[in-house]
Amino acid sequence: MPAAEVPLSQRKRPPTPAEIRDIPWLKVLNPPERERALQELLVGDALAGDYVCRVGRPVTYWFGVVDGLLKMSSDNAHGQTMTFTGIPPGGWFGEGTALKREPYRYNIQALRKSTVAGLPVDTFHWLLDHSIGFNRFMMNQLNERLGQFIAARAIDRMQSPDVRVALSLASLFNPVLYPGVGETLRITQQELAYLVGLSRQRVNEALNVLQEQGSIRIEYGGVRVLRLDALLSAADAAEGNAG
Repeated sequence: MPAAEVPLSQRKRPPTPAEIRDIPWLKVLNPPERERALQELLVGDALAGDYVCRVGRPVTYWFGVVDGLLKMSSDNAHGQTMTFTGIPPGGWFGEGTALKREPYRYNIQALRKSTVAGLPVDTFHWLLDHSIGFNRFMMNQLNERLGQFIAARAIDRMQSPDVRVALSLASLFNPVLYPGVGETLRITQQELAYLVGLSRQRVNEALNVLQEQGSIRIEYGGVRVLRLDALLSAADAAEGNAG
């Protein structure tokens, strides 16, 4: 049976040592906690277009991106899709849904071939009950997530496409939420267009403006941030205008 026809849930496997090294929260666990988590962790290889989570489905795992790029979105009553954010490597998501054990209120879809890790929700709650380090990680995660969605509201209000692209890029380089990104994000202009809600041509224009300003450098298959502070200054300006 072709891989594309096999459900993602049936493509689960144990993580490799290299994939384990890229999971940030494992580093805050003590040895017994880490051993328990490693016994339960699984990864799956998602193809472009695969859904990792779907609206209305029960939560079974807390998910993270080992490699690739996902998007978080939902559809309104008119069938229009609203994209909330992208999730690059190192990003773990859905902790609020896992905490409340409620059905998903959003879709998570792979924009390209991606490796996704999952921790069973019961093990997620076991770590919350037993690990101080995991609780501190989760507090930082939720705090950064709140800031991310406040920034997302600001992006929606921005009329300038250049500022919207700058804000969106800055959010994808968040070192707390996405420690696996580093200085270079592997993303195509079309993928960024999906996340920002602009045409690929307009995103290309905005990226060239940011490159001319010295904030980024456009590279083959990705974007390198040269001055994150310059991108964040656009976020500060947007927050001031929104207020």
